[in-house]
Amino acid sequence: MKTETLAIVRQMQDNEATDQAIYAALAKQTKSPGNRKVLEKIASDEAVHCTVWERYTGAKAQVNRFKVRLFVLLGKIFGLVFVINLLESGEEDASATYAKLADDLPEARGIMEDENRHEAQLAAMIHEESLSYISSMVLGLNDALVELTGALAGFTLALNDNQLVGMAGFITGVAATLSMAASEYLSKKADSNEKHPLKAAVYTGIAYLITVALLLLPYGLLSSPLVALFFCLVIAGLIILGFTFFVSVVRKTPFLPGFLEMIGISFGVAAISFFIGWAARAWFNIEM
Repeated sequence: MKTETLAIVRQMQDNEATDQAIYAALAKQTKSPGNRKVLEKIASDEAVHCTVWERYTGAKAQVNRFKVRLFVLLGKIFGLVFVINLLESGEEDASATYAKLADDLPEARGIMEDENRHEAQLAAMIHEESLSYISSMVLGLNDALVELTGALAGFTLALNDNQLVGMAGFITGVAATLSMAASEYLSKKADSNEKHPLKAAVYTGIAYLITVALLLLPYGLLSSPLVALFFCLVIAGLIILGFTFFVSVVRKTPFLPGFLEMIGISFGVAAISFFIGWAARAWFNIEM
C-alpha cells in the first residue's frame, strides 16, 4: 500500500474510533429508547469499520478524547439534533474520502455505503420538543435584537446617562417581552394545529428576556454611554453569530446569508435610531 494511502487509512481509523466513542456516549446520554437504539447501532458499525482499517495499519486507533468530551458537552447544551447534524457533516466528508479509496481498497465501498445509511438514519431518528418551538425562539430573539439595539442606540445619544439608559432599556425590554409572549400565545392559540400555545409563548419570552439582559449588561458595568453602546452592539453581534450558526446546523440551511441578513437588519435599525436620538436631542435642545 502506498505511504499516502496508508496515512489516509490511519486517519480514517482514528476518526472512526472517535466517532464510535461519541455515538456511544450520546446513546448513554439520550433518554429516548428509540434514539438510543439507533445510536448504539451506529456506534457498533463505526467499531467494525475501525477494525477493518486496523487490518491495514496494524496499529490501534487513537481516540480523540477532547473531541468526544466536546461533542458530549455540546449535546447537553444545544441538544442531540445539533450534535448529530455536526457529526453528519463529518460523515459527508468521510464518504468522499471513502469514494477515493474504493479503487484500491475493496472494503472502502461497503464502509461508504454504511456512512450513507447513517446519514439517512440520523436525519429521521431525532425528535426534540424544544426544536418544535425554534420559530418562536427565532421570533423572540430577532425582535429583541432589532427593537432593543435600536432603542438603546437612541436612548444612548438622547439621554447620555448609563443609569437612565439602563432603566429605560429595562422597562422597554420587560414590556416588550410580555407583549411578544402574549402575541405569540394568541397567534399559536388561533392556529388549530398548535397544541401547546403556552409553551410557544414561554420560549418566545425566554429568548427575548435573555437577549434583553445581555444587551443591558454593558450599561450596568461601564460608565461611558458610547463605550457601553459599542459593547452592546458587540454582544448583539455575538448573539446573532451564535444563534444563526445554531439554526443553520439544526435546520441545515446556509449560515452566511442568514447571519448577514440578521446583523444587517439589527445594526441598520440601531444606526437609524442613533440618528433619531441625535435629532431628538438637538430638537429639544438637550445638553450633553
